[in-house]
Amino acid sequence: MKGAIFFSGKYGSTEQYAKWIGEATGLPVFDINDPNADPSKYEYLVLGSSIIYFRLTNRKWVRENLSILKGRSKILFSVSGAGPSNKLNRWVSKSLPSELLSQMEHIALRGKLDHKKVSWGVKIMLWMGALFNPDPEASKDERYGFDYMDKSSIEPIVKLVEQFQARARIV
Repeated sequence: MKGAIFFSGKYGSTEQYAKWIGEATGLPVFDINDPNADPSKYEYLVLGSSIIYFRLTNRKWVRENLSILKGRSKILFSVSGAGPSNKLNRWVSKSLPSELLSQMEHIALRGKLDHKKVSWGVKIMLWMGALFNPDPEASKDERYGFDYMDKSSIEPIVKLVEQFQARARIV
């Protein structure tokens, strides 16, 4: 059973997690913008996406490849400043078709926000959001950035991939 990792990111956190997962599992890693990123060649998929403006950045690619994705085992990891929460689950569910979400495991990973890497427009949006954010810690993160990257947080994904690989050896 062959698997691969397909990721979409904006500022580097999702790509770093994808590479760590690839190192830990031996799976090839593809940016979805790579012309060689063909999910039809694989039986199970690890899909990684950052969340920007409350939406997954891979949502368009997922819709374009929906018929291919439906017949395969899937893991989704999302990367954002928000940790696992109902709010995050709503963002994911608004980004992807429900029939696809019901066929995959979702693991939420926390990323990194470096204000030096974002445009002025994004900075302004973050500062405005911080003014209305009732959570003081999240408000501070929006204003000044954060780094919640943690290599050990990929362990649930690695374990799921190992389960897929074990099933393939049994068959």
